[in-house]
Amino acid sequence: MTQQKNIIRTSFMLLLIILQQTAIKAQQTVVDSSVLDRITELEKQVSYKKSGEEHFLVVGVATMGFAAYKTTNTIGGIASTSKTNSFPDADNFEFSPMLLWRHGSKFLMEFEPSFNNNGLSVNWADVSYFAAPGLIIRAGYFVLPFGTYAKREAAGWIDKLATDPMGIADMTPTDYGVEVEGGLPLGNMKMNYDLALTNGNQLNPDGTLTNGNIVDNNNNKTVTGRLGLLPFSNSSLEIGVSGMFGKVGDQGALVQNTSGNLYAFDLNYVKTLSPILLNIKSQYNIQNIGNVNYLNPADSSTYTFNNHTSSFFAQCSIRPVGAEGFLKNLELAGRYTTFNTPSNSTFGANQHSVTIGLDYWLNWRSVFKITYDSYTNNSTASKNLGAFTGTTNINTFYLQFSIQL
Repeated sequence: MTQQKNIIRTSFMLLLIILQQTAIKAQQTVVDSSVLDRITELEKQVSYKKSGEEHFLVVGVATMGFAAYKTTNTIGGIASTSKTNSFPDADNFEFSPMLLWRHGSKFLMEFEPSFNNNGLSVNWADVSYFAAPGLIIRAGYFVLPFGTYAKREAAGWIDKLATDPMGIADMTPTDYGVEVEGGLPLGNMKMNYDLALTNGNQLNPDGTLTNGNIVDNNNNKTVTGRLGLLPFSNSSLEIGVSGMFGKVGDQGALVQNTSGNLYAFDLNYVKTLSPILLNIKSQYNIQNIGNVNYLNPADSSTYTFNNHTSSFFAQCSIRPVGAEGFLKNLELAGRYTTFNTPSNSTFGANQHSVTIGLDYWLNWRSVFKITYDSYTNNSTASKNLGAFTGTTNINTFYLQFSIQL
């Protein structure tokens, strides 16, 4: 009997041990399954967001300041003078955040809205594909490769002076289209190229041009291209030539066969001549529009003129980078600009300006500028159209701060 009880007790204990081990294993299985699920989910996230595959960045530029103007207009021997000032300087205030989104290693999306001149606009919005070393393909709304100022040097934290050179940026459109750009080595030299196909400029009733239209006004497209050469091995000098060719008239209208041919020549030289950093920039633009008849808004008669426009600027700046303390952050800049629009039109003028400035660099992307600009406009507009305005002189003093965000 005692032996039977011992057998039953032993069997019961073995059964308890077996049940306990089964429960432990079941619990471990549940825990292991939960952990495995979490590990699997993390692996999916890591696989989806690989380093370098996705990247979003917000940068941009902000410019603000003060401007005081003294304007003297002389017509028929009678002069009138006025003084105004602006704070902030509405003509040069700008806040432009740039949104950059890189998708993988090949695609980059750019979008830059801008609040300036009391209005909201878009500077550019495009997608770039890095097809190969030295080859970028771009599509969307972008600055055309005409000269270098508008595309490379116009930002407030890059420009040495508080104003843009007259006519230079105005003759460089932003338009819808496709673009191919890149660079190639040429032994000790280098070259870069930039070619775009876009909707093109459109001729206004007064003979001026407008651009940036998503719908073209004719069946022709505009080709714009720039070729740059860096002849020295240290890349201190770049010289470039640009062209823009296309129809500008409305399809089916009087000026449908009118062409717009534009040319630009640019130079950029940067060299350290110890202890001075020397920077020389220059650009010359030419714009020719085919001869057409324009309507006189006063009596609906027609008139014509030689629609030729030219603009030019030369700028030099020096900075004592080899000095110590306060002096090494100072930069002195000067610029001469001319802008000649067609005579006997409604907007004809021979214009020139002399601009000087002193900059203080807080760091490489933040600058405080003091600029003085003397501008003269001698009207060559048609007296028959009532557009002649005599001579205008404007002297302007600027205080400006600009920063790349």
